[in-house]
Amino acid sequence: MKPIFLRFHAFGPYSGTEEIDFTRFESGIFLICGPTGAGKTTITNLINRFYDIQSGSITYDGIDIKLIKKDDLRRSLGIVLQDTHLFTGTIRDNIRYGKSDASDEEVIAAAKLANADTFIHYLENGYDTVITGDGAALSQGQRQLLAIARAALANSPVLILDEATSSIDSRTEKIVQDGMDKLMEGRTVFVIAHRLSTIRNSDVIMVMDQGRIIERGNHEKLMQEKGTYYQLYTGGLELD
Repeated sequence: MKPIFLRFHAFGPYSGTEEIDFTRFESGIFLICGPTGAGKTTITNLINRFYDIQSGSITYDGIDIKLIKKDDLRRSLGIVLQDTHLFTGTIRDNIRYGKSDASDEEVIAAAKLANADTFIHYLENGYDTVITGDGAALSQGQRQLLAIARAALANSPVLILDEATSSIDSRTEKIVQDGMDKLMEGRTVFVIAHRLSTIRNSDVIMVMDQGRIIERGNHEKLMQEKGTYYQLYTGGLELD
């Protein structure tokens, strides 16, 4: 598998060009962290082509992503964000959004992998429960579990994940994180870190500041350097 290579022109009140080499072998977990405004979300937006780069190139398995149709590109990317958007319809149909032709058995298997099956069975109508108001009747953790189930059903080779939000309780966070861990197995994964809870599983940690990668390595290496990552981990700086 060829490297996923990203070069982008930084946005915001700063300027410059950053080269970021995401080398993929069979799988890998790339954790992106940094203080507020560092550019973490910019990277994921560029990979998805929510907007295009001003200069340089992004290649996906050796192909410039500008040559890939946006729909085709996004079908190859699984995305789990903290703010999960649900449409009016059944739980089953909301999960099936990840793969429109999925069977009921595939939907249930994806929900089980995501740790969503248990809470779904506690709902009055189970998988046939109708969601309204963007899932307002569900907790934030439950909505995120449905997003994980969608991504599991889509079975994309590359994932972009937001870590579990700090506003959910610790028990729910563990359930969400366990679902994410199972989803990440055997894939290339970009994790936007908010509380650094996936550090131990990460192959490469990248610390961003003002649109640039300022530190890169594994947890042990970056802790020994006692730079920005060390301050983030020990509480000297805050993640957003």
